[in-house]
Amino acid sequence: MTADPVTSERLAITTDGDVVRVRQAVRGLAQGAKLSLVDQTKLVTAASELARNTLIYGGGGEAVLSVEANGRRTGVRVEFRDDGPGIPDLDLAMTDGWTSGSGLGLGLSGARRLVEHFEIDTGPGRGTRVVIASWSR
Repeated sequence: MTADPVTSERLAITTDGDVVRVRQAVRGLAQGAKLSLVDQTKLVTAASELARNTLIYGGGGEAVLSVEANGRRTGVRVEFRDDGPGIPDLDLAMTDGWTSGSGLGLGLSGARRLVEHFEIDTGPGRGTRVVIASWSR
């Protein structure tokens, strides 16, 4: 995803209240970027799942939210980072229907389906970085 950042905001994720703040901030950026209501809802839902994963499995971390423009469309990009244990079996974690039982039940594969752009970098002992983005139509 190549685009020019328009605005950027960094939010800590250390409590349940931070998960709510990330969700609200993503919704505000998605509205400002003129994403459709459906795309706003999908992006906010994916961000909520990933923020909760950052808190529960990563032991906390941060979300970096940005509005970006690629010349003709505006989008919202959210990067989640933690220094937790990482995901030991990414293939299993990305399997449809797999959940640890304590999230929204979407899992990583559900979050991936909700957004236009999804990338993940993780491994045992090195934390997890997930980037999602959606663009105006």
